[in-house]
Amino acid sequence: MPETAIVLRARGVRKTYGGVTALREADVDIRRGEVHCLAGENGSGKSTLIKIVSGVEQPDAGTITLDGHDVGRLTPTRAVELGIQVIHQDLSLFPNLSVAENIAMVARVASRRRLVSRRDAMALAKATTERLGVSLDLTERASNLPVAQRQLAAICRAFAHDAKVLFMDEPTTALTWREVDALLALVDTLRAEGLAVVFVSHKLEEVFRISDRVTVLRNGEVVHAGEVKDLDRPTLVRVMTGQDVTEDRDVTELPPDTRPVLATRGLGRRHEFADVSFSVRAGEVVGLTGLLGSGRTEIAEAIFGMRPADTGEILVDGEPVRVRSVHDAIRAGIAYVPGDRLTQGVFLGQSIRRNLIAGSIDRLISRTGRLRDKAVQRTVTTAVESLRIKTSDVAAPVRTLSGGNQQRVVLGKWLARSPRVLVLNSPTVGVDIGSKEGILQVLRDRARAGMGVLVISDDVPELVSVCHRVLVVRRGRVVDEIASARMSVQAVTDGLTG
Repeated sequence: MPETAIVLRARGVRKTYGGVTALREADVDIRRGEVHCLAGENGSGKSTLIKIVSGVEQPDAGTITLDGHDVGRLTPTRAVELGIQVIHQDLSLFPNLSVAENIAMVARVASRRRLVSRRDAMALAKATTERLGVSLDLTERASNLPVAQRQLAAICRAFAHDAKVLFMDEPTTALTWREVDALLALVDTLRAEGLAVVFVSHKLEEVFRISDRVTVLRNGEVVHAGEVKDLDRPTLVRVMTGQDVTEDRDVTELPPDTRPVLATRGLGRRHEFADVSFSVRAGEVVGLTGLLGSGRTEIAEAIFGMRPADTGEILVDGEPVRVRSVHDAIRAGIAYVPGDRLTQGVFLGQSIRRNLIAGSIDRLISRTGRLRDKAVQRTVTTAVESLRIKTSDVAAPVRTLSGGNQQRVVLGKWLARSPRVLVLNSPTVGVDIGSKEGILQVLRDRARAGMGVLVISDDVPELVSVCHRVLVVRRGRVVDEIASARMSVQAVTDGLTG
């Protein structure tokens, strides 16, 4: 590799936190005009490396060079001035400012301007969006944009300051597959412009689709670096996890006379969905998929009583149940794992122990109103062991866990109630390949024990891997059903595109 092709180089980077090694002598080379994937499971060291390169954290040892020059001690402002930028998962936009003002912000900070010119901001934003071929309402407040457009605004912001290296941390997590297509097309444009893009994603199909090279970290060490074309999916999974992980379809067929544990009849909610009728049998995993705005999440929230249906009925074990609130759903034996675990699924500042019993406190309280310590301990121990939650101390806050383990805590909270029906919205978003397969295996095991499972997701390979059937929602109606006999990624994709 010619030395002139390397825009960013890290050598011997080491970082420890309280005696725990997060990075161990990490070496990474990033070339200009390439898309470089940074891969690894949660806790592998990817985020730590990004924080160090962007000046958020200081390394204990090692050097970082940009265009062959040692950058010395980096700060976030200094990193931006040098052309190193990061688009975090939360995008870090100013919600009260316009799109144009957000796009121009980094350029203003880097130039150390104290006076704000809205006209100049508009001119810079317009020139940037036109250069990238992006269509955005530059006068709109950032808070009013959908997630996909906020992602585009964040990319334009980086490009407006002539970034040399752009880190994109899980950029497609909250996007539908059509929005992912548009984003990856924009990444192609950035690459053609000579920008070095470092792409972090747990979705391996995106890694193979967009990346030129990949660096894999495991337990803080670089265990592989090379061309993506030299790897296949099983090999990359093995390098990332240190073991063979099966991603094939694994579904146990059910007897045809198996009774439904959940059924909806003519379920509807004004302006959101209508005439939704389907069933989930005991031991069955059913997928519910559709594009953003199709009504899939609204249907799930109606079943759980978060946004009750206006019409139709819900049946559990063949009996109609009145679901006008979350408490009604819980009493009926329905549990719900939300799509946004950080704001809806867990109490980040509370302990793992408290989170695991939060869904079943009514079953753990004695007649005197006190928690029964032995019952609590039994519930927590069972959840940690059966779900393989990686923790050395259940008194630690949930925020100390990886994304995959946080999701297992959410699962454990509801599984402690032994519900008849488990509804999950995007259950593996933001978790690594090893944790993802572990979570899907939990769903298979619970289904085989007789639970009915409804999975809402637009991760088509995931649905094919775990579901007996997949229902497709379009404009608030179930328009297709892919049965087991014709289940494939292509069949589900065709159902989505209509």
